[in-house]
Amino acid sequence: MVYGIGTDVCDVRRIRESLEKHGDRFARKILAEGEFATWRSRTARWPERGVRYLATRFSAKEAFSKAVGLGMRMPMTWRSCEVAKLPSGQPVLVLHGALKDWFDSRGLVAHVSVTDETDYAASFVVVERKQEARE
Repeated sequence: MVYGIGTDVCDVRRIRESLEKHGDRFARKILAEGEFATWRSRTARWPERGVRYLATRFSAKEAFSKAVGLGMRMPMTWRSCEVAKLPSGQPVLVLHGALKDWFDSRGLVAHVSVTDETDYAASFVVVERKQEARE
């Protein structure tokens, strides 16, 4: 059963401006530790790819916060929601701390899709309530 749906479109130019103004501090505010390491690596090789990576993570977290109905208020925090990827490349949400506890206690599961182009990053999240196993 669908619990919530969230979508977000992020202007990559806005993310670039925030990085120019606040530097790594802005990225640290948005990204979980694993994401931050990936961002630094991508930024070192190709700065524009790092900006787009950050924009997709920003967008996915916004979409997730809408899908669960919390917005950006506790237990939802930027760093407690991590966008990782499976070996296949499929993006997945990994939750941490109080957000994970809140989410799991409601029997929820999330699906995420992210994309980016030159000027925009977009994300779509569907959150479902897990079905009880039928005997």
